[in-house]
Amino acid sequence: MVPANPVLWEPAPARSNHCALARFADYLLAQGQGPFADYAGLQAWSVAEPAAFWAAVAAFADLRFVRRAGCVVDDPMAMPGARWFAGATLNLAAVLLRFHDDRPALVWRDEAGARRELSYRELHASVAAAQAGLRRAGLAPGDRVAALLPNQPEAVVAMLAVTAAGGIWTSCSPDFGADALLERFGQVRPRLLIATDGYRYAGRSIDVRPTVAALAAALDTVEQVVIVPGNAVLPTGEALPGAVGWHKFIDPSATVVDCPPLPFDHPVYILYSSGTTGKPKCIVHGAGGTLLQHLKEHLLHVDLRRDDRLFYFTTCGWMMWNWLVSGLASGATLLLYEGSPMHPDPGVLWRMAAEEGITIFGTSARYLAGLQQAGYQPRARHELPRLRTLLSTGSPLLPESFDYVYRDIAPDIHLASIAGGTDLLGCFLIGNPRLPVRRGEIQCAALGMAVEVFAAEGQPLATGRGELVCTRAFPSMPLGFWDDPGGARYRQAYFHGLGDDGRAVWWHGDDVERLASGGWVIHGRADAVLNPGGVRIGTAEIYRQLTGVPEVAEGLAIGQAWQGDTRIVLFVQLVPGAVLDDALRERIRARIRAGASPRHVPARILAVPDLPRTRSGKLCELAVRAVVHGQPPGNLAAMANPECLAAFSDRAELAG
Repeated sequence: MVPANPVLWEPAPARSNHCALARFADYLLAQGQGPFADYAGLQAWSVAEPAAFWAAVAAFADLRFVRRAGCVVDDPMAMPGARWFAGATLNLAAVLLRFHDDRPALVWRDEAGARRELSYRELHASVAAAQAGLRRAGLAPGDRVAALLPNQPEAVVAMLAVTAAGGIWTSCSPDFGADALLERFGQVRPRLLIATDGYRYAGRSIDVRPTVAALAAALDTVEQVVIVPGNAVLPTGEALPGAVGWHKFIDPSATVVDCPPLPFDHPVYILYSSGTTGKPKCIVHGAGGTLLQHLKEHLLHVDLRRDDRLFYFTTCGWMMWNWLVSGLASGATLLLYEGSPMHPDPGVLWRMAAEEGITIFGTSARYLAGLQQAGYQPRARHELPRLRTLLSTGSPLLPESFDYVYRDIAPDIHLASIAGGTDLLGCFLIGNPRLPVRRGEIQCAALGMAVEVFAAEGQPLATGRGELVCTRAFPSMPLGFWDDPGGARYRQAYFHGLGDDGRAVWWHGDDVERLASGGWVIHGRADAVLNPGGVRIGTAEIYRQLTGVPEVAEGLAIGQAWQGDTRIVLFVQLVPGAVLDDALRERIRARIRAGASPRHVPARILAVPDLPRTRSGKLCELAVRAVVHGQPPGNLAAMANPECLAAFSDRAELAG
């Protein structure tokens, strides 16, 4: 048996015994469920008895139905098609605004040190004022409101006002170009557009007004454009014709938020896939399923409490923004940050964490790797006595990053690598405050999620490596895609495989491994798996070896069709001043050979000035593979830096 990865952290008994997950187990026991010998037993029960489990989560989290359902789920095996809490009513904004006191709800900071704070009472008043403006604009239930805003309080306020009234919120980051925005907003045909005039990033002021003007002109359904002032220093220019400023749009005399009861599956959010292989999918999420999933994750897996200060580095165009805002339901204080995480220096977020007393710090694996590459040591520079949990997602967290966190950030911290997606607005694999953290592993499958590993032929694997699937329905499954009559595109996107008994299951597209320890490892996307000589290799296995090569900032690996087989080509972005010579190539190969296997060693190693990414920061491996093979790279508008693809084509090194 392969030995388990070493344990890097274990919760102290007091912490384990007093977390919400422990209280939830006691609650279940009082309801006649259990006892469960361990987390694995609880997780197995949550999957086998979905009606009992999700009803218990709703009660434990005080979901506050206006009208309760007679049936929790009609058919948990329906994939898709399961109905959750049919007949129940609630209002997402009402749940997020359940607190109405003087505790801080939102703290906003930017890279230059500016700060604003809103209490729960002030947040409620701000939402009431915004809702009055929406009412004057004629917003009706089901109308879409598109937002192009930085991560600032007005974004949260506007979202709550829209969803309280029954509208559907959809947002993107203001760094998107007009074409990328039209590919998204154009599909959902919004009635209102709420946009910033500009924002600051890495010390620069970016004027968004030309983009807003182009967008407003192209969206023929938009009846009103509302401009929210940003923190950028902009040149004097004419206002957008017909637009109204935020402070004129709202009505501060309004004091009460109207939150009519709506069906459990009333649509509240439209989120977008990255769109790297075509037009972005418009994924529709419902109020009840979103709330239930987020409450479960926040309370049971993160142990979020009323006195916590929750931060996630995100933009309004990433699902983690929606996830962060749901923290209001627990009464926590949310930290909103606007700007670069590395400007004016790598310590900007850690100074904020120390000054604001952040208890739960969320970020991306790429950010942690960047800090490590820069040699930045938060532990040596900042007092972080309240920090108890560090969350990481966006891409696989490398084992070396686990080492970095416990050595250079905090030795006694719950490091939770989490994995899910925009498609489910939550997590399949997640952290657990009662389990040990093992190097390089995600701790467990999330409660209520029937996660399994399937071989390519569709057989389930008890342990081992294959594709991540989910075999039963869960409440935060999308209601469907926008403008997809009959749901054909939705079914094709996720339910294209069959389980061992012939029924459809959710194929998530991740190349994963379930370990005997109970932990999980994600090796990358299944469609980016390399197969030299028929051996299945995940790109993350190569990337983790590069962390030990100081000259390499980052790498991107693809499989190139070559002489009837596949060979690995590794493109590297070097640190300033480094040169890719034969000696460095050999050191890279030697490290990969020793740390992974001879099969992982690339046949070609080439330097490029930049690596292509989606706007959420993920590497565009498929686009590079297409360019190398002389094929169209897919949707360039979905990439943050499509111009860098030119460096991957027409290279003599790829022909030899």
